[in-house]
Amino acid sequence: MSEPAAPFASSTVPLPGEAAGARALLLETASAIMREGDQVDISLSELSLRSGLNSALVKYYFGNKAGLLTALLDRDMEAIVKTVDALVEKGGMDPEAKLRLHISKVVDTYYAFPYLNRLLMRLVRESDDAEAKRIAARYLTPLYHAYDLLIGEGMRAGVFRQIDPQLFYFTLTGACDRFFSARLVLRHCFDQDTLTDELRDRYREHTIDIIMAGILARKP
Repeated sequence: MSEPAAPFASSTVPLPGEAAGARALLLETASAIMREGDQVDISLSELSLRSGLNSALVKYYFGNKAGLLTALLDRDMEAIVKTVDALVEKGGMDPEAKLRLHISKVVDTYYAFPYLNRLLMRLVRESDDAEAKRIAARYLTPLYHAYDLLIGEGMRAGVFRQIDPQLFYFTLTGACDRFFSARLVLRHCFDQDTLTDELRDRYREHTIDIIMAGILARKP
């Protein structure tokens, strides 16, 4: 049985004014599929069915499915990078407050996009060297440099003890990624199948307290 034609089925070229909306809808639908399925892959047929758009538009906008996933990573990682860049430049805020705010924003971002780190690792692993280096240069390197500046500021002020910014990246990313990709653990160990706003808020405060306790300089 043939599938019903989706919008744009007669042509893969959208009309003027439709392009930005169609592209954004494909990205948001792909994000929803991965959030709901706790996965880092999508079916183009499911993407077409749920978005109401012809799957040929994936090729038109992104080249292929890998291009779509890369564009989704670009969209979602930008929030973390922009937040930490803004904190580095922000005056009038002490280093501890800056880092607490950043950890809070990272937790919220992973709550919204729990597939984020797994998608990042998949694309780095499956890309050629040039694309893997582009991803690292756009997201991983800026985060490391920002952490180097933020933590260095706190150490110079005597607020933080000696901390390796590189290891801090792995600590924070691991804490967020592990929790928000743990629905199976919640289901089978805690009889809970949903990551609620209330649980996110509790985990945010818990993560901030645990990480900052290990970073703050110990008073004599």
